[in-house]
Amino acid sequence: MNTSAKMEQLEVLRVKLEVLKREHRDLDTEIETLHERGASDMLTLKRLKKQKLNLKDQIVALEDRLLPDIIA
Repeated sequence: MNTSAKMEQLEVLRVKLEVLKREHRDLDTEIETLHERGASDMLTLKRLKKQKLNLKDQIVALEDRLLPDIIA
């Protein structure tokens, strides 16, 4: 893989990472709003929290790909 293709791939990963982070923040806001309203739909809250956790896992995986650990 040439350098420009690798740079393009990294940029795509960075954009995807930002999209996932935005979705994670949006879910956090939605969950907080439901709590403030006193919504008693626990199934919806549970589903949203599960989605948020899944997004967090995806974010961590992408961050690991973009910034791999360097063994000193």
